[in-house]
Amino acid sequence: MGSSIAIINRSLHDQVASRIRDLIIEGSLEPGSRIDELQMLEELGVSRTPFREALRTLAAEGLVIVRPSKGSIVRKLTQEDVFSMLEVLGSLEKLAGELACERASDKEVEAMVQLHESMMECYRTQDRMPYYKMNQEFHSRLAELSKNETLQEMQSNIQARLKRIRYIGSQTPESWAGAVADHEEMILALKGRDATRLGKAMVAHLKKTWDRVKDGI
Repeated sequence: MGSSIAIINRSLHDQVASRIRDLIIEGSLEPGSRIDELQMLEELGVSRTPFREALRTLAAEGLVIVRPSKGSIVRKLTQEDVFSMLEVLGSLEKLAGELACERASDKEVEAMVQLHESMMECYRTQDRMPYYKMNQEFHSRLAELSKNETLQEMQSNIQARLKRIRYIGSQTPESWAGAVADHEEMILALKGRDATRLGKAMVAHLKKTWDRVKDGI
């Protein structure tokens, strides 16, 4: 009995964390703003325990700062924070791309192609949040295909902190089209197992991401 309750609670906690994360990513909860606990509890229809657990999860991801007895706030990143994280992420994803070309199975590459095609369908229908979530998954799965756990951990840590930043990187039609073109290049390189080409594509993509987001920070 106890284990089933734990599973239900974990599921609720994950749902609450996911909803608050989306509000942060979309900008409904603005960077630097205080999270109104009573209002959020009412909106989400949950009790304090799963809500506070969710905030701790988001704090571990770097999206929220939990301040005991002062309330929690949405973490606000400076331009310097974002630039330094994108700089490191560019090098990590360059290596991930190079290793993936060498180490991924044909089945794993085909799964990435299918994910890319699903992203392109969302782009065609201008369905932004599903596109964004698949985009995050694409970068995470590329790191996994490196078969290097240290790289995966570092990539995951930085990507989590940049969730809102990556979202605003496709706010204008031009920037979204540019990101899509980057992904077309990435998937061609991965299909061809061209490690050098994919490595360059990953670095270029992260540099362009900085250009797309810097004025919105």
